[in-house]
Amino acid sequence: MGNITFVKEGTEVIAADGANLREKALQNRIDIYTFKGKLTNCGGYGQCGTCIVEIVEGMENLSPKTDFELRKLKKKPESYRLACQTLVNGPVKVKTKP
Repeated sequence: MGNITFVKEGTEVIAADGANLREKALQNRIDIYTFKGKLTNCGGYGQCGTCIVEIVEGMENLSPKTDFELRKLKKKPESYRLACQTLVNGPVKVKTKP
């Protein structure tokens, strides 16, 4: 079990191991998209790169970055992930819309 703490929202969500970060955010009404992202997101298929989040704590409890993430986030800080490509396997703290 991994708890996901959304820092800006002050919300903690319980997630089973292997849960998709984007799905857990949406299920709990956590807004991870900027205005532009709301209009252009791909629906979680890892094609647009609009669901960027910052991992504040617990990077070791996440799945490895996918090839798409490595390409899309190469100029971003190491702590940035695409929520749709990230599986949670332990407690993490996440900052939305970094």
